[in-house]
Amino acid sequence: MDVINILGGLLSSDLRMATPILLGALGLLIMNRAGLINIGCEGIMLVATFVAVAGTYYTHNVWLGMVCAMLVGGLMGLLFAFLTVSLRANQVVVGVAFNTMGAGMSTVLYRMLFGMDFVSVKDYAFTHVSIPVLKDIPLIGDALFHQMPVVYLAFLLVPVVSYFLFRTPAGLNLRSVGENPKAADTLGIDVYKMRYAATIVGCMLMAMGGAFLSTGLLNSFQEDMTANRGFIALAAVIFGRYKPTGVMLATMLFAFGLAVANLLPSINSPIPYNFVTMIPYILTIVVLAGFAGKTVAPAAAGKPYKKG
Repeated sequence: MDVINILGGLLSSDLRMATPILLGALGLLIMNRAGLINIGCEGIMLVATFVAVAGTYYTHNVWLGMVCAMLVGGLMGLLFAFLTVSLRANQVVVGVAFNTMGAGMSTVLYRMLFGMDFVSVKDYAFTHVSIPVLKDIPLIGDALFHQMPVVYLAFLLVPVVSYFLFRTPAGLNLRSVGENPKAADTLGIDVYKMRYAATIVGCMLMAMGGAFLSTGLLNSFQEDMTANRGFIALAAVIFGRYKPTGVMLATMLFAFGLAVANLLPSINSPIPYNFVTMIPYILTIVVLAGFAGKTVAPAAAGKPYKKG
């Protein structure tokens, strides 16, 4: 295998591996910008992996499976918003509860529906879509323009979210709620409404990432299959300095270890597979330990707001 093919395969794998993390990170970013901290991304993604597989299995349509997962993610977001915005519960505690609930709920529901049987949705899973002409570009063509639709969608969402946050009145209102909710309230911005909307949309994006993991990358459900990708997404938001482009680059960096691990068998590398797969988690620890205190988060992040 020549160097060009190796590099092209590595880039292609990196984009695929980064996609579920990127979607989760964009959801977290929207919530963070509204002043909400959600460390329960892992649990939401886990529930979505199961719902997407179950929905795809029963409808024979992978897109309907993803829609089902996103709707469940929206409901979980609504619950999170009710607990943290309306009841003003501690956001970190609620996030921990969501992670515990997600791990238990996904496993229990899967066993209730399918028992201990292995269920594959490979026959209905996402397929690669090539963009004519562009896919023929040397080195990067096949990697960038021969991907599954969700990969394209995830990376297209980066400029969309960036434009929304920094170029639209609604985005300005959302960011003002995350920086100074009291001032935003005095200007007539409904703080509760903005935080509810941000939470529901954010959790739907997290669920979309989980759904792609099970129906796009693995084509099945496995217990705890997210493997801490929700926490990696959280680290990517911090490392990306709460900006969509930075978040995208951070997710690609974190997913690089997974991409290299997938490439090793094809080049007969002597490097142990398990050693390479540790890279994203080591980077996550380093980022959280070294950059969390240096990155400026929204001023009201994690702080409940009481109207009046």
